[in-house]
Amino acid sequence: MFSFFKKKPVAPEAPAAPVAAPTPVAPAAVPDVPDLLPIEEPAQKQSWMSRLKAGLSKTSNNLSVLFVGAKIDDDLYDELEAALLMSDAGVDATSYLLDALKRKVKEDKLLDAAAVKAALKQLLLELLQPLERPFELGRHTPTVMMISGVNGAGKTTTIGKLAKHMQTHGQSVLLAAGDTFRAAAREQLMVWGQRNNITVISQASGDPAAVSFDAVQSGKAKGVDVVMVDTAGRLPTQLHLMEELKKVQRVIGKGMEGAPHETLLVIDGNTGQNALAQVKAFDDALKLSGLVITKLDGTAKGGVLAAIARVRPVPVYFIGVGEKIEDLQPFVAAEFVEALLG
Repeated sequence: MFSFFKKKPVAPEAPAAPVAAPTPVAPAAVPDVPDLLPIEEPAQKQSWMSRLKAGLSKTSNNLSVLFVGAKIDDDLYDELEAALLMSDAGVDATSYLLDALKRKVKEDKLLDAAAVKAALKQLLLELLQPLERPFELGRHTPTVMMISGVNGAGKTTTIGKLAKHMQTHGQSVLLAAGDTFRAAAREQLMVWGQRNNITVISQASGDPAAVSFDAVQSGKAKGVDVVMVDTAGRLPTQLHLMEELKKVQRVIGKGMEGAPHETLLVIDGNTGQNALAQVKAFDDALKLSGLVITKLDGTAKGGVLAAIARVRPVPVYFIGVGEKIEDLQPFVAAEFVEALLG
């Protein structure tokens, strides 16, 4: 069983009032929402590592085949450079890894391909480990999370998964449907709320900042553990919409001093170097506290994490390899490197 969250110890002031267990409700009739994911776990399921390896198999196969009976020469380095670039690692991370690998081969007098592969694994692990950070809960009541991402990245579905996981870890959750531009996003969030008995603050055609403010106020009044604010999907090139995101963030801060406590960006692992551009743009606008990387499930190449680590090392809290609840797990650098180069 994977632990998603690290609880931050709090000073023993007045004990918090216990949160009442949710009252069971009859299943509600819900609309057929695109991309809505079932929350039931199958009786038989693959282990997390096997699913992660399957998701990153495209890059793993391209890299591993290079070391089979290979000579340690310029041809190997050329092929390795091409494979890293094709994995979406980017020019900066690729150059860094190759230069470091060549130095290590020379200094340690590595003579066989297996030793060179092991050296590359260690270098990649050292590059990615700074991105690994546990998600802490308990510092604030409520912990307010603002979650952004371009359309199609899996943002709203990720919010639903995280909310469900938080419930299983004893956290009460409130959702804010701040994506007021896309009706399907609001409906999708409402479905997650109905299925998991989570309150969703929503307005049919309201200002996203006002919805977010109302959610924070409601969370404070009810003593909820976590308030998660969904925001409208947008491209970082849509400057007027990015300005609106800044407004939402400011208004959340007016609703609760110091909030949002987490500003997350959900990115699609299939978008390659465009994902890095998104991280840069959203981080410049919002000062991101963490990332969630989705859809690392077969077609994704995975190397973009190396690019992020070199160019904009925002912590990666979670990665997703599929559509089920258990397919979203904390990012652990050693597991990720093993899946790529095991």
